[in-house]
Formats: sequence, C-alpha cells, structure tokens
Amino acid sequence: VDAFFVDLRKPPRAALVFDVGSGEVLWHRRPLRVVPIASLTKIMTAIVVTERARPREPVRITAAALRYQGSGVGLLPRGRRVRLETLLNGLMLVSGNDAAIALAGHVSGTERRFVRLMNRRARDLGLRCTRFASSHGLEDGNRSCARDLAVLTRVAMKRPRIRRIVRRREASFKFPVKGGRLYLYGHNPLIRAGYAGAIGLKTGYTDAAGSCFVGVVRRGGRALGVVLLNSRNVPLHSQRLLDAAFRG
Repeated sequence: VDAFFVDLRKPPRAALVFDVGSGEVLWHRRPLRVVPIASLTKIMTAIVVTERARPREPVRITAAALRYQGSGVGLLPRGRRVRLETLLNGLMLVSGNDAAIALAGHVSGTERRFVRLMNRRARDLGLRCTRFASSHGLEDGNRSCARDLAVLTRVAMKRPRIRRIVRRREASFKFPVKGGRLYLYGHNPLIRAGYAGAIGLKTGYTDAAGSCFVGVVRRGGRALGVVLLNSRNVPLHSQRLLDAAFRG
C-alpha cells in the first residue's frame, strides 16, 4: 500500500519512491517492470570502479574511449593519462560515455570483462531484474526495474566518493588541454533547479528508454529517493513525488 497519493496524469512507465536509509518503499508504479535504463547503467559502473580502483590512479585514454557515441566528457587526450577521479566526475556529472569506456578498460582491461563484473555485482546484490550489456548504457540490453534501481541507489549512496560527486552542480579539474582546466556541468534536474535538499544522483536517456532519472533528496535527517523510468516530464514527476513523500 502506498504511503501517499499523488496524481501524475501521464505517469512514467515505471516509478518508485523509497527511504534511502531503510529501503522502505513509499510509493510505486510497476516496480518490477523490466525496461531499458540508458545511462542509469553508470550507477553500477561507478560502484564497480570505486570498489576496485583508487582516486589518484592514472587512466590512459585509449582509442576505444574516443570512439564513443552519445554524451561525452569530450576533450579526452588520446594516449595521455587522466586521474581516475576526474573521469569518475565526468561519468556521473555529464554522463560521459567516453569516461565509462576508459574506466572500464582501466579496471578490467576490456569492456567485456568489466561488464561481467557489473553483472556479477548485480547478482551479489540480488538484482533479479537487472542485466548489463555495457559500461555506459547506450544499448537496449542494459535493463532493470525500479525496485532494483532503488537497491543500487542505496549501495551507491553509501560510497563517499560517489556521494561527493553526485551532489555537485558543477566541477573543474586540472586537465591536459588548452587552458589547463576541464569544466563539467551536472545534468541533475533537481540540483539544477535548486530543489531543497537534492544530493544526487543520475539521469539517462535513449530513444528506447525515454527519459530516466534517479534522484536523492535529504531533509531533516531523512533521505528519500525517486526512480523514474520513461518519464515525459522528469522535473515535474520527481518534484511532485518527493513533495508528497516528504509531506507524508
């Protein structure tokens, strides 16, 4: 039974609101519907990377990382080395597919081996809806459900390195390009809108997945999360659901 009522009208294909601390589900719509999740895939990528690599490790930018499609950090210098944590910021703030490929190659040697690690971690967490096909999420084979993404969010938000990144509106780093700095501007619609208490987490979009979002908001010592899968209006749906959840 949902803990509150909210009228979304044209609702997302699937959605869920949950307590990040306890895992309690407060509201749901088709929580077990398995759908493409686009760049929400990168939440697992970040978890695997932070479990297996240190922030200051130098990551070599390979030709494979520069053959990316879709969103990217851009400006990555082929053959040069970039600090791992800079790429992790690029992964989570601007959804860099190039950063995902570079990080996967650094951790596992190949994209295929890294994806095996992602799927093994999903099994360890009991994510029965979830299957990964890449580190970045462009393929429709990256699939999950709202319930599993809530579990994944709780794991991610326990990692200080991930928490520090996803709460940022923007970031800049020393970088081997003209001007010497790389500037990253986050995509999170709650943080961009100044929504009270917003502290994460990740957006995603492909034609097959539609607009997807996982958001985390902390108010008064309580953190709530929202998962939206194929939403026609992510800012409106996320704010309405979270407003209602905090009102209780």
